[in-house]
Amino acid sequence: MALIRISHQTVYRYREPVQFGEHRFMCRPRGSHDLRLVETGLTVCPTPKLRWIHDVFGNSVLVATFAEKASELVFESTFTAEHYPVDPDVELIEPYAETLPFTYDASEIPDLSRVMERHYPDPRHQVDAWVRAVCAEAGTARTLEVLFAITRAIQAQFAYESRDDEGTRTPTDTLARGSGSCRDFALFMMEAVRSLGLAARFVSGYLYGDVLPDGAAAVVGGGATHAWVEVYLPGAGWLPFDPTNAIIGGRHLIRVATARDPSQAAPLRGSYVGPADAYLGITVNVTVGVVHVPDTGTAPEASVP
Repeated sequence: MALIRISHQTVYRYREPVQFGEHRFMCRPRGSHDLRLVETGLTVCPTPKLRWIHDVFGNSVLVATFAEKASELVFESTFTAEHYPVDPDVELIEPYAETLPFTYDASEIPDLSRVMERHYPDPRHQVDAWVRAVCAEAGTARTLEVLFAITRAIQAQFAYESRDDEGTRTPTDTLARGSGSCRDFALFMMEAVRSLGLAARFVSGYLYGDVLPDGAAAVVGGGATHAWVEVYLPGAGWLPFDPTNAIIGGRHLIRVATARDPSQAAPLRGSYVGPADAYLGITVNVTVGVVHVPDTGTAPEASVP
């Protein structure tokens, strides 16, 4: 178990006071058996009317509506959480799903079908060819080993770049460039995994830790918002894979939102009414720190998040 403290501040600045439209803020980590929120704090300025909702995926979303104009808009959240990371275990996977290809149980397909579908065109089958090459090099059809190989291949073959611009590049664009951000890599892996008939979803959240579990290299994007992938494997459930850092399992990853597509998991979305040139820019400051790591690291079986 690790005790994690997160601070996330977003500041929008304008030349003159503007009227703000509705804003939606996704910042609250998803509590579960592997994550328990201990303390939370929230500040929004100017003072809005606030309400919390669950979106179609069950994510917590803060909805803010504003009555007054301002030249600066600030969202700041703080969290302290107990994290009980779980690593993928081949013994948990149902025998029929241990090797590829396999077919999901008929009772699960209606719920998984949309996250099994490819969402982005690949007319020249470039992503398909890349996946086939990785699978051939891995030399195995064992499901977890193939997913490990894909995760590590993205980290090894693509150059990481920090991008402040909005949106996510298409998988074919990321492949052509040979580089991208964490969200670009997550989307690329999601589509690659879907090409194998697996259910995969996009995850946004936070990354902590200065080094990888084996101590070999510093994590990329540590102490920042982050994006990765979860793949559904019968018996094991949704398992996390971070292609940016080749992290396999939930260690170092704090989940905030899951979605079918990256556009549905943006940390903050909103609008303003005013001159087009009034917008001066945005500043995002995120700190993620480990407060304490006890000797024992498993969640108590009887605990209720």
